[in-house]
Amino acid sequence: MILFDQKTPVDELNDYLKNRINFLKKNEVLIDKEIPGEGNMNIVIRLITNQRSFILKQSRSFVVKYPKLSAPLNRINVEYNFYSQVGVNSFFPKVLKFDTKNYILFLEDLGTCEDLTSIYQSTIISKDFIDNLIMGLNYIHQQKISKVYPENKLLRKLNHQHIFILPFIENDFPLDHVQKGLKELAKPFKTNKILFKKISEAGKIYMEKGDTLLHGDYYPGSWIQLDKRLCIIDPEFSFLGPKEFDLGVMAAHIILTTGQRSFFDLVIKNYQGKINVNMTKIYCGIEIIRRLIGLAQLPIKRTLKQKKNLLNLANNLILQ
Repeated sequence: MILFDQKTPVDELNDYLKNRINFLKKNEVLIDKEIPGEGNMNIVIRLITNQRSFILKQSRSFVVKYPKLSAPLNRINVEYNFYSQVGVNSFFPKVLKFDTKNYILFLEDLGTCEDLTSIYQSTIISKDFIDNLIMGLNYIHQQKISKVYPENKLLRKLNHQHIFILPFIENDFPLDHVQKGLKELAKPFKTNKILFKKISEAGKIYMEKGDTLLHGDYYPGSWIQLDKRLCIIDPEFSFLGPKEFDLGVMAAHIILTTGQRSFFDLVIKNYQGKINVNMTKIYCGIEIIRRLIGLAQLPIKRTLKQKKNLLNLANNLILQ
């Protein structure tokens, strides 16, 4: 397996593109490379030729941002399968080539843009933006699976730990380093047996095989806004499962941004598919809590009082 990273020389990359996988066009030469943004899971490089630019994405047997954390190498295959399933659509970058041997996916370059984690710095989200998010999710969920789709069980097990277990038990994660007083604020949510039972039941459903194509990580880090075009990226957590999971996660991040419970009802009202609303509430509540007191912290600045209100709101969503 050939390994690339941001330090790989341009000449070495050019040789690979031209001579090993025959990817470059006639008279095309690689002239530069850039880091398109901060990646969590994979090696991501923007490659620039004398004719165009494109993205190289390569998986590793670990999480690139946290090298001590193991992750399945074939997750890039899941991402390729997702893009193949949804086809050419304005919501997704185009697939240019897939090198299965070296776990490398080549994608359309969406330009110098950042993901939408910046929305956490505001408290306002427009209805048009939410409508676009729901349209994208509707499109994904309405796909008719025409072939065997990867179960993605290893990556789901990793995600299951971080969503349904670790945030709700005592662990070594220093919450007071995130914000002084957060550890004390988190205690009631790590000792509530009734809450944990509900969360465990939702986690079991998450791990079961379903029949709906999910993105699997539908939050602002997977959204890019290009003028009026919403692009959805990073579907490596994709699997066939409960549509309520994607929907609940999306609603959770809108609530985390706005602080408003009413946005949950707006999301449910505008979603086109038939869903279990109570299950969606549970996944929404779990996502809110795990993003506030779990290991997967967000660039969100809220007072302890605001976080307490969000945690209590989430608790009510889960316990109905």
